[in-house]
Amino acid sequence: PFDPMERTLHDAYEQSTQHDRRMEFSMIHEYGLDGVPPMMTHIFENNQGERIIAAKGAPEAIMQVCKLNIEEKNKINRVINQLATKGYRLLGVSKTLIPLHEFPLRQQDIDFHFCGLVAFYDPPKEKIHEVFNQFYTAGVDVKIITGDNDLTTKAIAEKAGLKNTDTIINGNDLLQLNPEEQIQSIKKASILTRMFPEVKLATINALRADHQVVAMIGDGVNDGPALKAADIGVAMGRKGTEIARSAADLILLDDDLGKLVIAIAAGRRIYANLKKAVQYIISIHIPIITTVSLPLFLGWIYPNIFTPVHVIFLELIMGHTCSIVYENEPNEKNAMSQPPRPVSYSFLNWNEMSRSIIQGLIIAAGVLFVYQYAVRSGGNEDMTRTMVFVTLIMANIFLTLVNRSFYYSMIESMKNKNNLITVIVTLTIGMLMGMLFIPQVRNFFHLVLLPQHSFLVCLGAACVSVFWFEVWKWLGRRKDAIHRAPVNG
Repeated sequence: PFDPMERTLHDAYEQSTQHDRRMEFSMIHEYGLDGVPPMMTHIFENNQGERIIAAKGAPEAIMQVCKLNIEEKNKINRVINQLATKGYRLLGVSKTLIPLHEFPLRQQDIDFHFCGLVAFYDPPKEKIHEVFNQFYTAGVDVKIITGDNDLTTKAIAEKAGLKNTDTIINGNDLLQLNPEEQIQSIKKASILTRMFPEVKLATINALRADHQVVAMIGDGVNDGPALKAADIGVAMGRKGTEIARSAADLILLDDDLGKLVIAIAAGRRIYANLKKAVQYIISIHIPIITTVSLPLFLGWIYPNIFTPVHVIFLELIMGHTCSIVYENEPNEKNAMSQPPRPVSYSFLNWNEMSRSIIQGLIIAAGVLFVYQYAVRSGGNEDMTRTMVFVTLIMANIFLTLVNRSFYYSMIESMKNKNNLITVIVTLTIGMLMGMLFIPQVRNFFHLVLLPQHSFLVCLGAACVSVFWFEVWKWLGRRKDAIHRAPVNG
């Protein structure tokens, strides 16, 4: 046996019998899991011709194939309800007393004798409440899609901390609805019971048709089609069947649902860091392009303020910043409290793109201001180049720090551990100091040693051209705080 319930049955047999007869018998015929609700039948025979014809399945299915009077059915249903409300999963068991020499086409046509019920208790894992709460906080809706009955599933769901356990949909009822009604019913319910493979697949397809991103978690053979159809199929590594693992996109090796929370957080971190890197590249290239092109186009006194070696140096710094620093940024505090982005959401929308363009244009304005300041102060070409170059380098450092978050302040972002920020910023400042204070390097880059007041002008222009964004972020946080504030009636 590979299924956990099958293994449990075998373990129970070993503990309850003095003489194990399993090796005496071999299976000669099998009726697979079918019917609504489902059941299955196995036929075994030993060398003496003795046969065991036994069936197990949903109690309702087993009761249908047994000749039971009203009183017996009521008694069985009372026991089912009593056990199901405590969270037990139930199987009905039956056998036939009639020796069969020819097997009917359908197992439901066999005359079975009701033997009893087998109750399994599989309690929710510890801390599953926390996992569900993390899903809900992240805007992920959670639904249980199971073949179990309503009472068992509701009892387990309540113990696990699932929300909205009062609305339950049965698989047969769901099939009677048209596509629009199916979607609305699935949205309202958190528990879907007696779901055979076709209905599980229909549920996944209905959610996807409603433009939902669906992750399906399963372990059984019946979950295969739904796992394949989902946007993200997740199979259990330990108790999952081979069919489930083959159909899935991901496998949880330790069957820990909490790992999906980690996966969601990692995905959001990668997505956010890619956006930060791209937005940084957009913002910092605008002042470089304008500083190189505008003096030439407008016929300013020093049109070739940057030589190729200066541009190469700037690109060297920016490449490390976006590829190393931003890729290693940790998740922001509110990363797992944001709703999932819609499927149709573009990587960079116009608001984000325009924000980066405005950042770049304001930095460009600051750099060109320093250019004119140096010229009007009587600076020669090397002095002007040095001031423009220092301003751009300092603005790049400040932009790197400010754009670590587009919501939280730079000071708050500094609490997020990223040792590479310190390394890159220190390395950049060290190289800039080397270019200014080492004569051979300074002459190679055609720079000069700046007087103190000129350096302060560069530093001030870089600060103003970047740190205005901190005010913009503060206004955004203030607006959010006003929206979240409770309204007194």
